[in-house]
Amino acid sequence: MVDIGYTMMTEQAGPRDLLRHVLAAEDAGFDFSVTSDHFSPWLSEQGHAPYAWAVLGAAAQATSRIPLMTYVTCPTTRYHPAVVAQKAATLQLLSQGRFRLGLGSGENLNEHVVGGGWPAPAVRLEKLEESVGIIRALFAGEELTHRGRHFEVDRARLWDLPDTPVPIGIAVSGPASCAVAGRTADLAIATEPRGELLDAFDRAGGSGKPRVGQLPVCYDPDRSAAVTRAHQQFRWFAGGWRVNAELPHPVSFAGATELVSPEDVAKSIPCGDDVPEFVEAVRPFAEAGFTEVALVQIGGDHQDAFFTWAREKLLPALRAAL
Repeated sequence: MVDIGYTMMTEQAGPRDLLRHVLAAEDAGFDFSVTSDHFSPWLSEQGHAPYAWAVLGAAAQATSRIPLMTYVTCPTTRYHPAVVAQKAATLQLLSQGRFRLGLGSGENLNEHVVGGGWPAPAVRLEKLEESVGIIRALFAGEELTHRGRHFEVDRARLWDLPDTPVPIGIAVSGPASCAVAGRTADLAIATEPRGELLDAFDRAGGSGKPRVGQLPVCYDPDRSAAVTRAHQQFRWFAGGWRVNAELPHPVSFAGATELVSPEDVAKSIPCGDDVPEFVEAVRPFAEAGFTEVALVQIGGDHQDAFFTWAREKLLPALRAAL
């Protein structure tokens, strides 16, 4: 069986609404939740980008059952890895063991804001792997002094640690990131149902570990309205991560997706209220070997009806089929 999760999409709702959404997701019966961590939305139409870690702290206190996870945090530029380790350990204590730390090599959109330029993909992966080593050493309770290729740490120690270290997930999109994840992560994270990514993760040491996917969906009883909304807010998704990671500003995403049509978006994102269509959209993740899939309901103002529909129809259908 594949666990079905809910995405707190920080790009499409403010902090108070996000908290209300994750409470509703817990009540609706979702198995877990994930949270995006952005400084900017991909498109100005989305309209939001609150600080994900403050939202997660509130969610840890407000919820009682649903697991929490970053999807994903970049621990190399906007945040120093020692600070990420401290934040994650604190979240694990607040949530009483319900937190997982999802990490990735980042997007120019969010990381350029602190200056210093945007490195090449190979350098970003080097920085990510070094940061994971720092985070794990701090999770182990060490007083850490580190002089690495990309980072320095001077006598850092985490004074509040959970009994069990926070599980670390790494986002994968190609052979190099799969190798890093297999060597260093407790789980793999991906946004595409590509079995070859998981095979590469397994070969690098990830065999038997969880793997979490994500799928945008757009529920609305009016399919035309759903397609329009998905195109307005999620047409950036058509670019793929190799392109999306390089673009620096919502204006860049608007220009890059100018020729993406509503019909193009509807081909990759299930829209409307046809339960079998949504089930079939999730199925490729299950067939590829993903153990968990987090759904993104597109539209910050269109969550409440989605939760009712998911509880009554979608979640039972997914659990019966997968």
